[in-house]
Amino acid sequence: MKNVTDSFVSSVYWSFAESFGFNTDILATNPINLSVVLGVLIFFGKGVLNDLLDNRKQRILSTIRNSEELCKGVIEQLERARARLRKVEMEADEYRINGYSEIEREKVNLINATCESLERLENYKNETLHFEQQRAINQVRQRVFQQALQRALGTLNSCLNSDSHFRTISANIGILGAMEEIID
Repeated sequence: MKNVTDSFVSSVYWSFAESFGFNTDILATNPINLSVVLGVLIFFGKGVLNDLLDNRKQRILSTIRNSEELCKGVIEQLERARARLRKVEMEADEYRINGYSEIEREKVNLINATCESLERLENYKNETLHFEQQRAINQVRQRVFQQALQRALGTLNSCLNSDSHFRTISANIGILGAMEEIID
C-alpha cells in the first residue's frame, strides 16, 4: 500500500522527462489506469449506455404490452371456445335425449308391429287349422256316406230279388205321388 501512496505523492514531483517510460510497479499503475479508463467510459459511454438501456427498456415494455394484448386475445378466444363448447354440449345432450326417446318410440312401434304380426299369424294358423279340420271332416263324411251307401246297396242287392225290387220301387213312387198331391 505504501507503494501506491508513494506513486501518487511522487507523481506531483515528477517532471515530464521522467514520466516517460514503463512503470513496472503493477500495484501502483493498475488502479490509476482502471480509474482513468472507468472515468472515460462513464463520461463518454454514459449516453450510449443510457440509450442502449432505454432501447432495451422500450423493447421489453413493448414486448410486455404485446404479450398482454395477445393474452387478452387468447382469453377472449378461450371464452368463445368455452361458450361454443357449452352450446355443443347442450346440443349433444338434446340429441342424446331425443335419440333415446326416438329409440324408445321405435322400440315400442317395433314391439307393437311384432305383436300385430304374431296375432295375424296366430289367426291365420287358426283359420288354416279350422279349414283343414272341416276338410278332413268332410272327407270322412264322404267316405262314411260312400261306405254306408255301398253297404246299403250291397245289402239291398243281396236281400232283394227282382220281384221285391219292383214292389219297393212301386211303393216309393206311390209315396212320391202322395207327397206331390199334398204340396199342390
